Amino acid sequence: MSVKTNPGRFFEDYRLGEVIAHAVPRTVTMGERAMYHGLYPARHALHSSDQFAQSSGLPSSPLDDLITFHVVFGKTVPDISLNAVANLGYAEGRWLRPVWPGDTLRSESTVIGLKENSNGKSGVVYVRTRGLNQHDETVLEYVRWVMVRKNRTTPAPEPVVPELKKTVAASELVIPEGLDFSRYDFTLAGEPHRWGDYAPGERIDHVDGVTIEEAEHMLATRLWQNTAKVHFDATFREDGRRLIYGGHVISLARALSFNGLANAQMLVALNGGAHANPCFAGDTVKAWSEVLDKAPTAAPGVGAIRLRLVAVKQGAPAFALKDEDGKYRPEVLLDLDYWALMPV
Repeated sequence: MSVKTNPGRFFEDYRLGEVIAHAVPRTVTMGERAMYHGLYPARHALHSSDQFAQSSGLPSSPLDDLITFHVVFGKTVPDISLNAVANLGYAEGRWLRPVWPGDTLRSESTVIGLKENSNGKSGVVYVRTRGLNQHDETVLEYVRWVMVRKNRTTPAPEPVVPELKKTVAASELVIPEGLDFSRYDFTLAGEPHRWGDYAPGERIDHVDGVTIEEAEHMLATRLWQNTAKVHFDATFREDGRRLIYGGHVISLARALSFNGLANAQMLVALNGGAHANPCFAGDTVKAWSEVLDKAPTAAPGVGAIRLRLVAVKQGAPAFALKDEDGKYRPEVLLDLDYWALMPV
């Protein structure tokens, strides 16, 4: 029988230095924003109002930065993580230019590291992914690493683990052309707190919570065209449960952070991140943030703030991340380190 279907790649199918062009390009529209704001309690003004964006020096309101991330990430799944055990982490991420309704996005990834696990049943694949628009301009780039099943008993490749920066330097942040917060309207934005009001070491409990519904998760994962089996096929995991897409948790936590960080308007870098524990339908997600660093920028009225965003399940957020053995506590879902832009 002729086999034309794609079973997905396994660990032994990757080659160091290989460049993978991902199918299928996608034109994003205002429908993306409507769906995103329907799925998550997203309220940041710059991504909600053309008028607010224009008063901030932009031609119109760009799509939410995490829409860009989800679309670019989703393109990579059939080639990178269709047979994944888990998505492990991120580094060296930068949003390089805004994405506007009508832009067409595609993705390509370069394999930069391979390391078989000691059990011989899986291995970790490191890739550097770029999202490009219709003008072949890079809109987003990041590194991620994912644990992928093996399919055959083959000799392990020589392990190569890339050296990755712990943080994107403030000098490497790309500020959208024309962005100007000198006439920023704090009333319309929803909070009075500006860049100067935050201090490194400060922690913010975002108070609110969202209980994850199976239907919403499935809709979100389909929207981003993420085809990873662990998110759709209840028979793929031994416990018979569908794993919630980690990006769904990222977007929920980012939206919850509005309460306390309403003026952290644009994401410009992803320094690092870990999906610490699995998340399932029925879990209630809450979030807290820690201010890690601050930096001025050359853009009028714009400062950069480095934040640690932590999502936890059930109960009130506790600021303890790890136990005495250095392992993430079981209630921790997400540990994300990013730079955002805020009015000074």
